[in-house]
Amino acid sequence: MKALKATDPAVFEAIRKEEKRQKEKLLLIASENFASPAVLAAQGCLMTNKYAEGYPGRRYYGGCQHVDTVESLAIERAKQIFGAEHVNVQPHSGSQANMAAYLSVLKPGDVILGMDLAQGGHLTHGSKVNFSGMLFHSYFYGVDRSTEQIDYDAVQRIAEECRPRMLVVGASAYARTLDFPRFQKIAQSVGAYLMVDIAHIAGLIAAGLHPNPVPYADFVTTTTHKTLRGPRGGIVMCKAEHAKAVDKFIFPGMQGGPLMHVIAAKAVALQEALLPSFHTYQRQVLANAKALASGLMERGYRVVSGGTDTHLMLVNLGVKGVTGKEAETALDAAGIIVNKNTIPYDEKPPAVASGIRLGTPVVATRGMKEAEMGEIVGLIDRVLQKPQDKRAQREVRKEAKVLCSRFPIFHPYDAPPV
Repeated sequence: MKALKATDPAVFEAIRKEEKRQKEKLLLIASENFASPAVLAAQGCLMTNKYAEGYPGRRYYGGCQHVDTVESLAIERAKQIFGAEHVNVQPHSGSQANMAAYLSVLKPGDVILGMDLAQGGHLTHGSKVNFSGMLFHSYFYGVDRSTEQIDYDAVQRIAEECRPRMLVVGASAYARTLDFPRFQKIAQSVGAYLMVDIAHIAGLIAAGLHPNPVPYADFVTTTTHKTLRGPRGGIVMCKAEHAKAVDKFIFPGMQGGPLMHVIAAKAVALQEALLPSFHTYQRQVLANAKALASGLMERGYRVVSGGTDTHLMLVNLGVKGVTGKEAETALDAAGIIVNKNTIPYDEKPPAVASGIRLGTPVVATRGMKEAEMGEIVGLIDRVLQKPQDKRAQREVRKEAKVLCSRFPIFHPYDAPPV
């Protein structure tokens, strides 16, 4: 960092402040995690200097023998973890991974059926403001009003009505286990491809703590930076019959030279996901989420669907008379970082929202367990009881900083293997 400080002190200072923020605040953003020192080292390596258009053994540039090695390692490790027939690790993001899956078999104007963004889905699953909703004719399924869980019979009915070419499964704010065999049955009944986006739950699946969609889906996409705890990027997995189409659309169809330093970091993260300590970590992520949800419900908060099966939860703040925007702002001032989020059938716009989304990947990475979740529940409650109370925010901010100081960012990586 000395070279950076000397060359560009403004950027150096922004990075230093971001490091301080990550160390001193309780980060409960469900889509964030801390990459390991090994992942960061790989991502910051000089493989960023190498152009490598094409695929291992089939490049358009010379001198690719070493980047071929890391890309091949990433592919084989992903296959080993998820049981995929074919893997492409070149997508720069989860959104591009999804685009590759769509356009390898679909044409603009085709019908897709995905989960409604307002009820837990993702922007790239057909939202009108996203490429997926601009290129395709999108329909949506959601959750039952009473259970706040996916109504598979309703999904079947909607599929029969709109006859999609692709059924899209996955969510950014849905806390319950997904029934992949049922989704496969629905897709097959209407002659649709099945694509599953596991960006949020990839780490849980890798650890065997959530069902794996790979045996059931034509395409499975994921990011690598959420529960998988790697660098920011994407992966596409698919049946062998779609391999050529996927590879051709990613390059040369969508991207040029792959980010070889990021692919090296993906390989490292996938190697870490094969370790017993990663399974132990994911079990703690789940235990922390259940403890956090239970603690909030005991204090009178309403957790959407009554709990969680994953790393995240939605909290309906209506019973507390607080909006998601107010809660996010007050908690941020108190050193607790969350995001406002709409709840199913929310009457408030997304910019205000009636809820917040909480996740436990980061706090579990720091080594926090169920006891600390109890402390965090108490801190959240103190802030949200009086969201305009600046004194309470200052006091909680100090306590949050003390709690964080007990759990250094890279604690699990420095600990002996479990």
